[in-house]
Amino acid sequence: MNSNNNILSLAGKQIWVFGGAGYLGQPTINLLMSAGAKVLCIDLDGRAQQFIDSANLSSQVTAATFNVHNTDQIKTFVADHIAKHGVPDGLVNLTYASTAKALEDLTADDFDHVAHGSLTSSFLLSREVGAQMAQQGSGSMVLFSSMYGSLSPNPELYEAPLTKNPIEYGVTKAGIIQMVRYMAVHYGKSNVRFNCISPGPFPNPAVQQAHPDFIERLAKKSPMGRVGSAPEIAGTVAFLLSDAASYITGQNIFVDGGWNCW
Repeated sequence: MNSNNNILSLAGKQIWVFGGAGYLGQPTINLLMSAGAKVLCIDLDGRAQQFIDSANLSSQVTAATFNVHNTDQIKTFVADHIAKHGVPDGLVNLTYASTAKALEDLTADDFDHVAHGSLTSSFLLSREVGAQMAQQGSGSMVLFSSMYGSLSPNPELYEAPLTKNPIEYGVTKAGIIQMVRYMAVHYGKSNVRFNCISPGPFPNPAVQQAHPDFIERLAKKSPMGRVGSAPEIAGTVAFLLSDAASYITGQNIFVDGGWNCW
């Protein structure tokens, strides 16, 4: 463990971030890098390298292309990158799946596809890396749930043409919370920690620009009177990966401006 004067430092740590080129992933990687971590940024279709090049992060961030929904390739991907970089000290998984369909239109195949992309992929990735972390006797994983993994969306917020957050997204995000609890217990004595973050209203810039009335309704629902800014997720991720959180495991942390308080 780091001494108290640098307990929040990630210097010397190798962190893997899946979905690292996304809206919440980019500020997370920037902060992890600032805290001294060596980061492997993983995303779809070359997006990781595009982000690294545009932000000039090549000194501390390495790119990889991978789709975690391809679960038959997870074992090989993990083995290949452990061979290149070593067992990671931390892993962050921001990936998800969703259909954006109304409840009445959702098919069995739709539901199963999302469950595979959100839950099955997260389970297999977490187990594969978790087992390697357990062998080295340390590690921290941060998975991502959502406020809608614990709460139901209020339909009054989603006026047409918007549709309320879909059921399969919330169900799988609820599953992530339980997965984290189970994994935390399973790997606890090996000093491998599992936690998850439940973001509140963090609409991406395109939604904010296209639907200002919706953003205003979201802001009024928050006790803080505003929606979240993407960098406000990053600090919680960095904390959970750091030695400052060395006795925190199995927890779901809301980063939601107090949304779930009322």
